[in-house]
Amino acid sequence: MRVAVTGGGGFLGSHLCEALLRRGDEVVCLDDFSTGDPANIAAFLGNPGFELIRGDVSRSTDVRGTVDAVAHLASPASPPDYLRRPLETLAVGSRGTENALRLAARHDARFVLASTSEVYGDPEVHPQDESYWGHVNPIGPRSVYDEAKRFAEALTQAYRTHRGTNTGIVRIFNTYGPRMRPHDGRVVSSFVVQALAGEPLTVYGDGKQTRSFCYVDDLVRGIIAMLDCDEPGPVNLGNPVELTVLELADLVIGLTGSGAEVQFHPLPVDDPTRRRPVIARASERLGWVPEVTVEDGLRRTVRWFAGRPDDVAAALAAIRGGQQDGVVAARPRPSGATPVAS
Repeated sequence: MRVAVTGGGGFLGSHLCEALLRRGDEVVCLDDFSTGDPANIAAFLGNPGFELIRGDVSRSTDVRGTVDAVAHLASPASPPDYLRRPLETLAVGSRGTENALRLAARHDARFVLASTSEVYGDPEVHPQDESYWGHVNPIGPRSVYDEAKRFAEALTQAYRTHRGTNTGIVRIFNTYGPRMRPHDGRVVSSFVVQALAGEPLTVYGDGKQTRSFCYVDDLVRGIIAMLDCDEPGPVNLGNPVELTVLELADLVIGLTGSGAEVQFHPLPVDDPTRRRPVIARASERLGWVPEVTVEDGLRRTVRWFAGRPDDVAAALAAIRGGQQDGVVAARPRPSGATPVAS
């Protein structure tokens, strides 16, 4: 296939581009690198099957030649990014999604929207399956991302229903792995950066809120499975293993051997207290289940960050600059723990 990937220079997008190229597809990457990183796709630039188009998909999606599929991943995805760029986030969820849908419709191509578990908001139903409509504050600080994705889903469904476009929707839960930006404000990258530096790990609230963490290679397999079929979705993609934030902190401390403490900060507004996907639909219709354990995925992620000490140092400075005073609580160093980087 020839696949257009919007946001192809980002964390998830670059891994998707790489996986598609590896299996022999041609890839057109569209990105303005407002939150992506050119280094993520630098290795692909010499590949004759790879084309880079720099630009904002909220303005246009001009692609030469035909495409067989469109994967729409373009959007700020970490809270610091979408809180800093609220209007751009809403624009790419609305105008950007419609431009990508129009591209797919022009070429009679398969369209897959990368939606998010944030459409469930702070859920009153647990765990979350695709029939749940969500519990979202439409005017809260996170609404610029949550509602952008909810609108994108509605628009995608409208194109399917009223224009016959072959669309699919995946709802992506927390994903982590190599190429995460060290300073992106997500919990895995922040914990790894702080632990490698021997700094206290920033925990918001009491740390008992839960998340489900999916390794990026598993997540990309799910997106490709969705591209390769006609399933309309929505389909949850995520790891159903549920961890508290404090349990994640302990895992990272153990894998880095840092003996770090945790530092508690006030819980952000509308921060979800529980998050775990039901993935029966993905298993039944896509033949997809995650394969990489959280511990193994974190080990790979720690190694990747440990090999980039300059980026870790810069990220640590950014994290420090964005913090408020917190209360430090000691966490014991795991017995026999050794640094992964060694």
